[in-house]
Amino acid sequence: MDEHERSEGAPRPLNLAPGTPPVLTLSGICKYFPGVIANEDVSLDVFPGQIHALLGENGAGKSTLMNVVTGLYQPDGGEIIVDGYGVTFAAPDAAIAAGIGMVHQHFKLVSRFTVAENLHLGWSETPRRLSARQIEANARTLSEKFGLAIRPEAVVGTLSAGEQQRVEILRVLSRGARLLILDEPTAVLSPVEVGELFIALRRFRDGGGAVIIISHKLDEIMALTDRVSVLRHGRLVGTHLTASTTPALLVAEMIGRPVTLATSYPRGNEVPVTPSPLVLEEVTARDDGGIIRLEGVTLSLRAGEILGVAGVTGNGQPELAEVLTGLRAPDQGSVALDGVAVKQADPAVFARAGVGHVPEDRLRRALAPSLSVAENAVLREYAQAPIGGRFGFSIVRAREFAQLLADKVGVKLPGAMMPIRGLSGGNQQRLVLEREIRIASRVLVASYPSRGLDIGAIAAMREMLAKARDAGVAVVLMSEDLDEIFALSDRVAVLCAGRLMAVIDRCDADRDRIGALMSGRTQAEAA
Repeated sequence: MDEHERSEGAPRPLNLAPGTPPVLTLSGICKYFPGVIANEDVSLDVFPGQIHALLGENGAGKSTLMNVVTGLYQPDGGEIIVDGYGVTFAAPDAAIAAGIGMVHQHFKLVSRFTVAENLHLGWSETPRRLSARQIEANARTLSEKFGLAIRPEAVVGTLSAGEQQRVEILRVLSRGARLLILDEPTAVLSPVEVGELFIALRRFRDGGGAVIIISHKLDEIMALTDRVSVLRHGRLVGTHLTASTTPALLVAEMIGRPVTLATSYPRGNEVPVTPSPLVLEEVTARDDGGIIRLEGVTLSLRAGEILGVAGVTGNGQPELAEVLTGLRAPDQGSVALDGVAVKQADPAVFARAGVGHVPEDRLRRALAPSLSVAENAVLREYAQAPIGGRFGFSIVRAREFAQLLADKVGVKLPGAMMPIRGLSGGNQQRLVLEREIRIASRVLVASYPSRGLDIGAIAAMREMLAKARDAGVAVVLMSEDLDEIFALSDRVAVLCAGRLMAVIDRCDADRDRIGALMSGRTQAEAA
C-alpha cells in the first residue's frame, strides 16, 4: 500500500498535504425504509479542495445518503463526522450551520420572488428592514464574491434552468457552506450552462471548498471530479481516484456487469407504408406567457420511424411536444390525426387515438407525486375494465397492474401503495415510459426520456423505444444528447428559436451539420 492509500483501501487524494483531515467522514452509515435497504455500512471520506462524485444506478441510495448527511433523514446506524467530531443533524438547518449545503435536483426556489428575495429568504443575516435596492446590491456583492453571474432583479419564474441553479448554489454558498452537495446538477442544463457550472465548481474547489456531485453522466464525472465512489444496492463497492479509473470499470462496479450503449438499433422488420398518423401544417404556437415559441412548423410523422428532434434546450421543444399530444392548441396552422383535422386541443382525444406522451418534467407533468405507485400506474387506464368501468374502481386490480408494470421494466417495489415520490427519478421514468408505450398504438412523443437515468436504465429505455418503432409506432424523440439522436433516429429534425431548420435522413446527418443548424445557420449554410 503506497502513501496515497488509506488503511481501509480507499485512495487518498494526491494533491493534499500529508495529514490533511477530511471535511466529512461517513462511518458505517445505515438507512432503512420498510422493506428496503437504502444504505448499509457506507463509509467514505470527503476532503477539502476536492470534487467527489457519487455514482450508482437509480435506487442505489445516493440521494438517500446525501439526505442523511444534510439532516433530512436520520441514520439508523453509523456516524457522521465533520472536522473530526461526531455530529447529529436534527434538521437541514443544523447541517447548513455546520457548513454543509445541498442543491437538489428539483429546485426549491419561490418562483414569484426575485432572485435577490430568494437569496435573502430565511437567512439569519438578512436585516429586518431592507429595501429592494439594498437586497439587490447585496445579491450583486455575493455574485461577485463567488463568481456566479445572476440578475438580482429578475423574477425566478422567468429564468432558465441554469440561471435558477446558479441562484440555488449562491444561496447555499452565502450561508457559509464549505461542502456543497449537488444532485444531478446538469440534468436540465444546456451545454453552455454545463460549462459555466463546471467553471464555478472548479473555482470553489480551488478555494479550498469540497464538492459532492451525484451524476449518471460518466463523461462529466471523468472531466470534472478528483475522486469517485460507487454505490450498488445501497452499499459502497469502491472509491477511486478519477484519473486512475475508466468509465468501463465504473459501469461494471455500478451495475455488476459490463454495459455499453449501442451506437445503432437496427430495425427488426419492415413496416408497411401507411398514411402519416400525425401531421402539422404551418403551426405557430405561443407559450403560457404569450411569447411565440413555434413558428411556421410543418412536420409529418411516419409509422415505424423514430424522428429525433435536436436543438439546444429552450428552442420550442416543450411547445412542439404539447401540440403533438393535444396539450396545446396552435395559434396558427393545423394538426391532423390520421388524416382528420383536429378542431381543438384535447389530450384525451389524442390518447384515445393512440398517442402516448413522456413529458420532460415527470414530477409536474407525468405523475401525481403524493399518490401511490398503483394510482399513477393506472392514470391512463383507470376508467377501463378490469381496473375501472361500470362497476367502479378496483384498487386491488390497480395494485396488480402496477406490480406487473414494475416487473416488466425491472423496478423493485416495496409495495404498490407507496407514494411514487419515494422512488428514484430513474425508476419513476421507467414506469412512465412503459405506461405511455401501452397506449401509444400510433404515436409516442418522448421528451428527454434519458434525463436522470443511469447507463443501464438508458440502455433499457432505448431498447423500449426501438421496440415501439418496430411495432409500427411513430416515435418522436427529443434529446439534447446527439449520441442518442444519432443512435436511434431514422430522421433528424432540428429546431432553433422555434423554427424547423431542416429534417434530414439519418444517413445524411453528421455532428457538424446538425450543430450548425442548431446554432441557426440555414440548411444551405450548414451543408
